Amino acid sequence: MDILKFIVDQINSQSALNKLSQSSGAKPDKVQQLTQLGIPALLQALGRNTSTSEGAASLAKALDQHKDDDVENVEGFLNNVNTDDGAKILQHIFPGNKDRVQKNLAKQTGLNTGQVSSIMTQLAPLLLGALGQQKKQQNLDVSGITGLLSSLSNQGNKSGLMDVVNKLLDSDNDGNIIDDISSKLGRFFKK
Repeated sequence: MDILKFIVDQINSQSALNKLSQSSGAKPDKVQQLTQLGIPALLQALGRNTSTSEGAASLAKALDQHKDDDVENVEGFLNNVNTDDGAKILQHIFPGNKDRVQKNLAKQTGLNTGQVSSIMTQLAPLLLGALGQQKKQQNLDVSGITGLLSSLSNQGNKSGLMDVVNKLLDSDNDGNIIDDISSKLGRFFKK
């Protein structure tokens, strides 16, 4: 399964956008704007976190906890998603930066921070579920997970998705999108 394509296609389906819209109180087009940048940003941050053996081992453990999540039925998954778990996942993915990232995304997409938080706390468990299934299906160890995230970045680069996100968010070319998120997103959405 091409995880990146699966997640992006499923999340951008009308039924998933409507579900996220209903649960967050945001308009579907705003939800789509956020998901199109939110998922690659999550993947980029996960990749950064796996650059240390401790971070990679922590992610491997988290993926084991989500390996049996039924993410192929995205609407069903979103109906039963544990947003408390999603908030914890975001805290691990964006250590010390979760609130700042959400605030900047809210400011730049026209959503309020509550809406961004609602959507991101649903996307994070979905993403971990999809990655967990890949870990299980491919019997990946810690280095395999790091390779998987690298592969996803390469797939995203081929489709232009990660390239767009990196160009949008990494103005100082340090490979870290978190420090650049507020300055670049504003220019993108104002066009």
